[in-house]
Amino acid sequence: MSTTLWAVSDLHAAVKRNGPKIDAIQPRDPSDWLIVAGDVAERLDLIVRVMEQLAQRFDTVIWAPGNHELFSRSADRYRGRDKYTALVQAMREIGVITPEDPYPQFGGVTIAPLFTLYDYSFRGANMTVEEAIEAAHEKNIVMTDQFAIASFVDVRAWCWDRLAYTTKRLSRISGPTILINHWPLVQEPTLRMQWSEIALWCGTRHTRSWPKRYNAQAVIYGHLHMPGVMEIDGIEHIEVSLGYPREWERFPRRHPFPYPVMEVGA
Repeated sequence: MSTTLWAVSDLHAAVKRNGPKIDAIQPRDPSDWLIVAGDVAERLDLIVRVMEQLAQRFDTVIWAPGNHELFSRSADRYRGRDKYTALVQAMREIGVITPEDPYPQFGGVTIAPLFTLYDYSFRGANMTVEEAIEAAHEKNIVMTDQFAIASFVDVRAWCWDRLAYTTKRLSRISGPTILINHWPLVQEPTLRMQWSEIALWCGTRHTRSWPKRYNAQAVIYGHLHMPGVMEIDGIEHIEVSLGYPREWERFPRRHPFPYPVMEVGA
């Protein structure tokens, strides 16, 4: 039998009707690996419970956080950077690989889970960040991130910290990679969205060169709830999201879920 590297994202486990879809994420062989590219859920206990179930099914599970994992309320014990730290510790306790751990290799390819956030740089030309956010408010198109993440941490500063940290780690890799991030690493996928203002919360321009610079065979991401494959600069950028029932019921999938990223022989 061969071993497959599968990928999913945006499971949104708090949505009851997504439950059977999550239950159906099963390995074809006990040696299979699974990538989970963010947005498992919002509550720490539910995130851990779902990830633990997946870790029991697959030989190796690799996780990169999404924006929903970072959502917090004022009364929550962990918020902002503290919540991410708590999540990393919880993942390590159940044997899940995080963006803070050594990057594993699958069939000679380095599998790199990333955590880069967003810095509002996917915005219109000649607009400041403040102007772009104000324009989004005026159209009443504002992501929940603005209230459930940005209220507790300087997101742009955190994003820039993550960019510096991640480039240092990626620069030490030799050979081919598969890059995993919840947010797309390039802006092109966001250009297909119905409302362009949402792109403000969808990534950063500073990752644009990473796929070529770090020898990516593929880029795995989620967040946009528009699953599919887009080739950019000769590299496949693969969105592997499940999304919400209103989305996966309305639009038939053109690509498998989970998505088979790579396969190696026995």
